[in-house]
Amino acid sequence: MTEQTLHSRDGEAGAANRPEGHPAITLAVIMACQLMVGLDSTIVNIALPQIQTGLHFSATGLAWVFNAYTLAFGGLLLLGGRAGDILGRRRMFLAGVLVFTVASLLGGFATTSWWLVAARALQGVGGALATPNVLALIATNFPEGERRNRALSVFAAVSSASLTLGLIVGGILTAWVSWRWVLFVNVPIGIVIALLTPVHVRETERHPGRFDLAGAVLATLGVAGLAYAVIRTSSSGWTDPPTLTTFAASGVLIVLFVVRESRAQQPIMPLRLFRDRNRSAAYANTLLIPATVFAVIYFLVQFLQNGLGYGPLKAGFAFLPMTFAIVGAVRLMPRLLKRTGAMPPMIAGASLLATALLWLTRLSGTSEYLTAVLGPLLLVGAGAGLVTVSLSTTVLTGVAPEDSGAAAGLFQTLQWGSWSLGLAMLITVYESAAAHDTGKTTLAHASGAAFGAAAVSAMFGIVIAAGFIRNRRA
Repeated sequence: MTEQTLHSRDGEAGAANRPEGHPAITLAVIMACQLMVGLDSTIVNIALPQIQTGLHFSATGLAWVFNAYTLAFGGLLLLGGRAGDILGRRRMFLAGVLVFTVASLLGGFATTSWWLVAARALQGVGGALATPNVLALIATNFPEGERRNRALSVFAAVSSASLTLGLIVGGILTAWVSWRWVLFVNVPIGIVIALLTPVHVRETERHPGRFDLAGAVLATLGVAGLAYAVIRTSSSGWTDPPTLTTFAASGVLIVLFVVRESRAQQPIMPLRLFRDRNRSAAYANTLLIPATVFAVIYFLVQFLQNGLGYGPLKAGFAFLPMTFAIVGAVRLMPRLLKRTGAMPPMIAGASLLATALLWLTRLSGTSEYLTAVLGPLLLVGAGAGLVTVSLSTTVLTGVAPEDSGAAAGLFQTLQWGSWSLGLAMLITVYESAAAHDTGKTTLAHASGAAFGAAAVSAMFGIVIAAGFIRNRRA
């Protein structure tokens, strides 16, 4: 099947399934889900100290408030994307939103530690069903070209900004109300999405088929095993035998999954997605670059609070300039894509990220926010906006309608892997540099070491974009 045919089929499917009128409302409903799930990445973390006190978590058990969500979410993303292709993307999107909303309500009422951990795992299931179908619904509700580029720009802004907004909203709710509201806040959002989706988001064409059950099991176990191994590194280190065994086992499962997908008649991850050189390069950069943005949030939050003495709420507001820069960058992207294609903005965005990270390596015990932090945050925001839109546009360009859910699911699986695996590696660099010293000077030095390692990852992203992506004007 030629690329021209794929473009034609994608455009025809989008025209057939696009809702009549109010495309802005359609996009707002879809993006509300992305915002809800994106906020959850950081909003709960701010409340962890209060959760530990309120539900009497042990230090080890508290980590599972985050880990339970991560395991379920990462392990089921590919399955959620393929389920949307077969059963209907709006149907799976709505099912995911409802599961996520109910789980949030149950978690908010939790009275024991196991209750909250179970609710968080259920949230992960809901997020894995809904999130891949966010991008897939954009692909099928907005035709390829300027309208889709604008929609993907909004997606990039919401995805990136939600990480920092979660810090702010979580700080406000925890300080002014209760930790329970970092979960309850999802309930009204989920109800509104559930009510508006059937009205404003038209169901996509279903592509009848059978689930690749063996592939789904291998993918879920492989990705979940990788997530568990990454989780263990934070407490047991990278040389712990069970951790190494889990890494090896998950690697074997992932290899078996790829072999299975090469032979399956209806694979959960069609390997034909990698035939397009641009898409393959974009997938590689999706594994490399998002970790750099997440690293800035993770390590700077610690530096601002432990190094500069900021409280959680003030530290959250300190990231607002980054959010504004993201919004400004993505507003430019539709015009940039039309004029230059995806490659130049991707290179420019990765270059801005690398510059910001190298700047942050100069942090010291005497650094101040205005002179040492504000500039890098603005560069990170602009870089994240340029890169996220470029990656998502490249991944979805020319994809066959029956594969858009799988393409989106793989994109977000790799993005999740970048956050989890990349951050675990950077934490190892940080801890090695810190040498168990929590002093102010050592904190800055250790954070700088982690930022330097992240800068290398961004530089690899520049090389991949420049060397492997053939530029096409959108």
